[in-house]
Amino acid sequence: MGSGQWHVEKRSTFRNVSFVREYGTVPETGCLSIVVLGASGDLAKKKTFPALFNLYRQGFLNPDEVHIFGYARTKISDEELRDRIRGYLVDKNNAEQVEALSKFLQLIKYVSGPYDSEEGFQRLDNAISEHEIAKNSSEGSSRRLFYLALPPSVYPSVCKMIKTCCMNKSDLGGWTRIVVEKPFGKDLESAEQLSSQIGGLFDESQIYRIDHYLGKELVQNMLVLRFANRFFLPLWNRDNIENVQIVFREDFGTEGRGGYFDEYGIIRDIIQNHLLQVLCLVAMEKPISLKPEHIRDEKVKVLQSVVPISDDEVVLGQYEGYRDDPTVPNDSNTPTFATTILRIHNERWEGVPFILKAGKALNSRKAEIRIQFKDVPGDIFRCQKQGRNEFVIRLQPSEAMYMKLTVKQPGLEMNTVQSELDLSYGQRYQGVAIPEAYERLILDTIKGDQQHFVRRDELKVAWEIFTPLLHRIDRGEVKSIPYKSGSRGPKEADQLLEKAGYLQTHGYIWIPPTL
Repeated sequence: MGSGQWHVEKRSTFRNVSFVREYGTVPETGCLSIVVLGASGDLAKKKTFPALFNLYRQGFLNPDEVHIFGYARTKISDEELRDRIRGYLVDKNNAEQVEALSKFLQLIKYVSGPYDSEEGFQRLDNAISEHEIAKNSSEGSSRRLFYLALPPSVYPSVCKMIKTCCMNKSDLGGWTRIVVEKPFGKDLESAEQLSSQIGGLFDESQIYRIDHYLGKELVQNMLVLRFANRFFLPLWNRDNIENVQIVFREDFGTEGRGGYFDEYGIIRDIIQNHLLQVLCLVAMEKPISLKPEHIRDEKVKVLQSVVPISDDEVVLGQYEGYRDDPTVPNDSNTPTFATTILRIHNERWEGVPFILKAGKALNSRKAEIRIQFKDVPGDIFRCQKQGRNEFVIRLQPSEAMYMKLTVKQPGLEMNTVQSELDLSYGQRYQGVAIPEAYERLILDTIKGDQQHFVRRDELKVAWEIFTPLLHRIDRGEVKSIPYKSGSRGPKEADQLLEKAGYLQTHGYIWIPPTL
């Protein structure tokens, strides 16, 4: 194995799986029941069950200890649920995966019932208890994980039913944990109401608010990059950095989800959660340790230092054709594109604009962090027009980190050109499968590691930053500018970037290296 790779040591019958380097050792406790609520929905089929299958296939879920339960209102049998998810789990041409899939599907049992009735959850609890008895788990040692692949509107009732009907004793190392998906509310008031309802039923240590961006490989690399490399330490501040961009771009529109999307818009859907979480990791101070609470403390401090957003540092857009969706109101002002500048009032970042940009139906698909450095003083080569130094972290697709820098162009003349130092994961780590974000985060939940999950006070401060702007948008005080599908977005967004001090490099395009 290469120095940058992690590996798994498997022992007989999957027991005591060791997470060498990255994960340590999974403790020996009672059996594990994983309950996927909303099992018949798209999220469960496309993300949750595939993540569980990949964890099983790699030896992280012991078939002698684990059982998986699906719960939803749809009245189907165990086999019908297995048939529904089968096509999302495996490549039919991969014989090894097909064999593993057959064994994995046998671990899945389905229970049907409403989300607000004790009757269905009593049946679910009985099914879980039967599994625990069959595995000879000592009372108080079994573990129950509830994954809510559901809309937030039903979280309170579902959590109440879990608390009433499905809790287990924990005096011998057992536990009950719940995983909730975004969106965590639509504004500060609704988020606080939801937090109070769930927090009144479960301790904070039992609640895992999942933001899948925190499970991405390059996002998880941020702390290592910043605090394990000496040459970044003196550069990572207002004296050297001109601006920071955190960008999310999609080359397709809402595609049938227009009615749902119109309730939220791009700021609630992407910027207030995914991009703001990335900003925290880019801007936070070094934690005193890698303990989850120490890391999350520093993230909260960054958010508390963000000053109120100014309307003249916001550009909203809506792609032409968005309102053609019959589920979208004809007068909708919901943005499908937004660029907003956040400013952090502290010693490290005073005066540095953090530009958060997200959009649908644009000319490319990517997510990246782009840190642009200041101009070189006394430019004797007169090469500033070629572009500034930049450190770019490509989150998706083609995961990579590269540094844009100016070098001498090969030849007899003293000419300069922009080039890069490139760490492209597909080339450097050939044959290493980069885990999906949901795999990593479900595994963290089983381990009880909350580092990559959103804490309640962190969620509150995040909504405090964006709620005033969102309410102004909802009242129509900030308008969305039309832009053509397949474009860069509104030209006003590029003008805002230029005003903020971003200097675009012309004539240079990063091309992922071929293998």
